[in-house]
Amino acid sequence: MGSGFSAANNDGSPTTTSKQRPAGLGDLPENCLAMVLACLDPPDICNLARTNRAFYRASSADFIWEPKLPENYRNLAEKLIFYEGSSLSLGKKDIYAGLCCPIRFSSGTKEVWMEKRRGGICMVASWKGMKITGIDDRRYWTHIPTLQSRFHAIAYLQQIWWLEVEGDLEFEFPAGTYSFYFRLQLGRPSKGKNQQCSATSSSRYVHGWNIKPVRFQFSVSDGQHATSERFLNEQGKWLRYHVGDFVIEDSYKPVKIKYSMTQIDCTHQKGGLALDSVLICRNQIETRR
Repeated sequence: MGSGFSAANNDGSPTTTSKQRPAGLGDLPENCLAMVLACLDPPDICNLARTNRAFYRASSADFIWEPKLPENYRNLAEKLIFYEGSSLSLGKKDIYAGLCCPIRFSSGTKEVWMEKRRGGICMVASWKGMKITGIDDRRYWTHIPTLQSRFHAIAYLQQIWWLEVEGDLEFEFPAGTYSFYFRLQLGRPSKGKNQQCSATSSSRYVHGWNIKPVRFQFSVSDGQHATSERFLNEQGKWLRYHVGDFVIEDSYKPVKIKYSMTQIDCTHQKGGLALDSVLICRNQIETRR
């Protein structure tokens, strides 16, 4: 008794037949597996690499990852992650993984990372690196520690007549179309991750934002600019206010962006506004494949 059985050949000699494992994708040559993986998005590649050794080895091929990296990936990697020249000795998979991890710079007031699925660059600039009228006067602004911010603190406006927030940044964005946002909340946020404020804390000190709109604007060093005016109405949750889009044509040329948020009508006070950051990200419509 066993897994096989005895039979006879034509000449009468016995032979043994046993069950064989059916062939699967993992039995393909490594270069063939790599060609299959090259057609997938990075998260799917990583998931398959966990299934067996054959997929894991095949997933390290440079030709899989290089088309998914930004055009200026060497410059970005050497300035943000590694030392000069180190990217030449690293695999493209390692560079991709490194760029997908959030990286702080500019004294910790800015953070940049690469979106895992489509490879677009995103950047967040904290309020800590902005010029804010009255920010050091506790009659107007307070600093609140909270886990709802990537930077673990936000600026909360209690009340003011003249709202003026300005900032700037410089970066080598890869070629493409980018969207620019301000991240704000009407109402005082809690210190924990729960974004739901109580009705009382959300509305008690919120005032003045439905009388005149807030003006958001930015300008790029190559002449592009955008302006948006919005009434702030929705309370109790963080919202991204879209200012506009801009286009980067040269991946190797740094661009400087100046931005501002103002409401300088002194006929009324306004308050109850939480300011976290500005966000720049690759336009999702353009990068969808």
